Order: sequence, then C-alpha cells, then structure tokens
Amino acid sequence: MTNKQDNAVPEGAAATEETKKALKGFRRKRGNLIPVLQHVQKKLGYLPREAMSEIASFLGIPEIDVYSVVTFYNQFRLHPPGKHSIKVCLGTACHMRGGYITLDAWKRRLNIDVRQTTLDREFDLDSVACVGCCVMAPVTVVDEKPEGQVEPTKVDGILLSFGYDIEHEGKKNQ
Repeated sequence: MTNKQDNAVPEGAAATEETKKALKGFRRKRGNLIPVLQHVQKKLGYLPREAMSEIASFLGIPEIDVYSVVTFYNQFRLHPPGKHSIKVCLGTACHMRGGYITLDAWKRRLNIDVRQTTLDREFDLDSVACVGCCVMAPVTVVDEKPEGQVEPTKVDGILLSFGYDIEHEGKKNQ
C-alpha cells in the first residue's frame, strides 16, 4: 500500500479525486466491482465513504451494493491503515492456546476493535484464520513479522518496543 509508510491517507475531496484517477482504465460494468474495489483500496489504503460513492456512480449501481460487498469480504478496509499492522491468528492451534484472549488484550490495550485503527493511526488491528506458524501458537503478526507465544503480558512488551505508553492509552513515551 502506497500510503502505509507515511501514514497519510486521502480523505474527503482528495479521496474522491484519487478514486477518479484509479478508475481510469476500468470499463463501466458491474462485474468490475471487486477488481475496482481492490485497485482503489491499493491506492488509498482503505475504502472511505467518498471512494465507495464514486465507485457506485462510475459503475451505475446503488451505493448500498458497493457497501454490501465491502463489508462482506474481509479483504476490504473501512478504516485507514495504521503505521503498524497487528494481526492476531485465530486458527485452530492459536484458538486452542488462547488466541482470543490475546486478541482481547490487543483490543483493550489499543482501545479499538478488530478492523479498526487507533486514533493516532499508529496501529491497526485485525484477525486472521491461520498464519501457518502453529508450533508458535498463539501467534500475532506485527508488521508482517510473526511473534510466537503472544499472551497478554507479551502484548504489553510489544507495544512498549514501539514507544507506546500503556499507562496512558497510547500516547508515545517521551
């Protein structure tokens, strides 16, 4: 994703303009909805309301149809990505070894839910079905790097390594 590194994502009118640019080269047919959504999300980092509205207009379909597809498929994001991506595995091995407890610890510490981004856009949180590191369960993938045996106390340690002040809900340590 282009905007992941600098954490700047287009919003409002800028998102509409970026979406219009991204739509060039696509034919105006309903069957292009998913490829269009994927392409626009790749450009913007997520699918803001303005982008979904522009896509609906471009394809000549109701906005609710675009929103329905975006919310049905887990690959699409309604919130801007964070600077750091946290993915908690909930596959069988991770589930059996406390993956949901780990996920709850992340949600509590970051003060967000799954598929959301912290207000400062430092972190986004998601769950995944399996990351293929079952012997390390429960696993959390932090910025594409698997971390094994992540229990609630290790969540705090990972956040501290990013300068995250767990006592003050995310404000950076000075």
